[in-house]
Amino acid sequence: MEKVQWKVDGMHCANCALSINKYLQKGGASNVSVNAIDGNVSFDVVEAQKSQELAKGVAAMGYKVEAEGVAKAAERKPFLKNHLQRFLFCLPFTLVLLLHMLPGVHIHFLMNPWVQAALTLPVFIVGMSFFGRSAIKSLRNGIPNMNVLITTGALAAFVYSLTGAILGLGDNYLFFETAATIITLVFLGEYLEHASVQSTQRSLSALVKSQKVMANMIAFDDQHQEHIFPIENTQLKVGDLVQINTGEQVPADCKILWGDAQLNESLLTGESLPVSKTKKDFLIGGSIVEEGAVKAQVTAVGGDTVLSGIINLVKKAQGEKPPMQQMADRISAIFVPTVIGIALVTLVVNWLVLKEFTPALLRSIAVLVISCPCAMGLATPAAIAVGLGRAARNGILFRNAKSLELFKDITQAVFDKTGTLTTGKFAIHNWQLATDDVSQEEFKRIVYSLEKYSAHPLAKSIAAAWKTREEIRWKTIEETKGLGLTATDMQGNAYAIGSSRIAGDVTGEKNHNVYVLRNGALLGWIDLGDEIRPEAKAVVQYLQGRGIKTILLSGDLYANCRQLADSLGISDVIAEQTPEQKLQKVAELSAATPTVMIGDGINDAPALAKATIGISMSEASQMAMQSAHVVLMGNDLQKLPMALGLGRHTYLTIKQNLFWAFAYNIVAIPIAALGFLSPTFAALAMGVSDVVLGINSVRLFQKKVV
Repeated sequence: MEKVQWKVDGMHCANCALSINKYLQKGGASNVSVNAIDGNVSFDVVEAQKSQELAKGVAAMGYKVEAEGVAKAAERKPFLKNHLQRFLFCLPFTLVLLLHMLPGVHIHFLMNPWVQAALTLPVFIVGMSFFGRSAIKSLRNGIPNMNVLITTGALAAFVYSLTGAILGLGDNYLFFETAATIITLVFLGEYLEHASVQSTQRSLSALVKSQKVMANMIAFDDQHQEHIFPIENTQLKVGDLVQINTGEQVPADCKILWGDAQLNESLLTGESLPVSKTKKDFLIGGSIVEEGAVKAQVTAVGGDTVLSGIINLVKKAQGEKPPMQQMADRISAIFVPTVIGIALVTLVVNWLVLKEFTPALLRSIAVLVISCPCAMGLATPAAIAVGLGRAARNGILFRNAKSLELFKDITQAVFDKTGTLTTGKFAIHNWQLATDDVSQEEFKRIVYSLEKYSAHPLAKSIAAAWKTREEIRWKTIEETKGLGLTATDMQGNAYAIGSSRIAGDVTGEKNHNVYVLRNGALLGWIDLGDEIRPEAKAVVQYLQGRGIKTILLSGDLYANCRQLADSLGISDVIAEQTPEQKLQKVAELSAATPTVMIGDGINDAPALAKATIGISMSEASQMAMQSAHVVLMGNDLQKLPMALGLGRHTYLTIKQNLFWAFAYNIVAIPIAALGFLSPTFAALAMGVSDVVLGINSVRLFQKKVV
């Protein structure tokens, strides 16, 4: 199975996305995701060759496919490239046509039907070359789009007027200005809609723009003299050396070899305060050196960088459809045929009631033109795009759009202890030998040799404190999550290091953090201290103020957990749990009521995945991104209220958008059918509907959510 990703240009409404989605599924693609807002399309196919065939089919539907390995069709440069140019071209002809309708204005030559036809013809040709072509292709694909309605309305007005001109039926049969006005105003509406919807992408666009920068590559000549060559960061390879000076952007993920610097990582973490970096520290591509200069070695480029991972994560989440959108999609799929049916009923009923065909036709045209399936299709994607974009700019990454919607139901929050409510930076407070069979230096050597193989925060802190070059080489070594490490040396001695569970048979004590055993006998124990995060209490109080129950779930000793919980105001404590027990407990809590779990993204990965929403506190790493539904970049617990607030307000915006989209169509169609709106005002109202939706979504950028 091959994962295919495309960029498809030419989508301008949700029906376009539905058409492409349906075509790809018919063609054998699976896991299809089509985003009408940014044009990103992804799917799985069995054979690579199949994607080429599908690309040709999508291109035949009138869309432009951009992807690696997809042959580019010879492009015809259109006379008018975009909706703004089409609108500006059509506007003069339409304004002249409307002159004779102004009170007190009498321009005799404009009363001539053939002059009106000649003025309408350029507008009609431009309109049909876009709306008509799109309508025919959508009908051929089995999902009629909004352009079918526009084409039918404009075509009916033009043909009826042309018939009146040919047969000389008089002014009451001439509605050339109606056809021209419909096309011109819809082009204006399409342009305004595109502009407002594209503005929902500005946060993601800022991240994408920061991917391409110049880099100062370090190279050496045959005399081993250092030289600096400016190149694009897209040309860098892993292992290359770069120099980054004050004010410059880090061109790729890299590791500092020399120098110190103050880094602004706000683009990635949302934190504006500079971060100090020195030798052996990692730099994230896209961050800015505010002070200092460093020489660094590139560790990741292109799609493997943290920034690229963030962008892909946000794009993937934007392409997904949360539950609320599914109903709107089902309605959008049958909307156009339904409106055509309503327009036909409007024509027949009004003709019978009014005894005149002309006003009945105008009312049916108004029904066609005022209907707006795009609003329903874009209601959710527009809000999701803004919510996810703002979250990414604040260092909050959602792996899927569904998580945004689920936040509205959360009633309890489960916190891991180490690295979540505490800093995860430990210091050895006390340690003691339990036997004379080993010296203090030998004890430290054993502990370091074991703990260096563990990623647990306690182990990493001990290994950093007792690092030595004279480490023991193990014959076997194995880590059991929640217990510790076991190893065998070359002489066959068995060692174990971990929590009190491994020392239960050799000591009655349970009040130390780490125990060390050799051949089943206790060698000693170690106590470590961890600081509470300064923002932890405020975050817990915020959740409790919102009526969300807080629970502490940890593998640490109950006494330690109870002390921490009391200091933060958490009433419920579940301590001394293995990862398996944590998983089971989170599953039980989530089954009872929607639950969010906040953990470190490493040891808590299974439990995070089992929660209604799992939030990882890990640093910016691929592991953290894969272990939870939401990732708080930079290990910042303070971002939790923002994540909750964005989730709630994005859902509220989706509800507002859907209400507007449905209410607009439910109210507007009957008004048009009853003759209270002319086709001209109907076309204007249709364009305004999408703009209102886009503006409401864009409000999320500035809206107070916490």
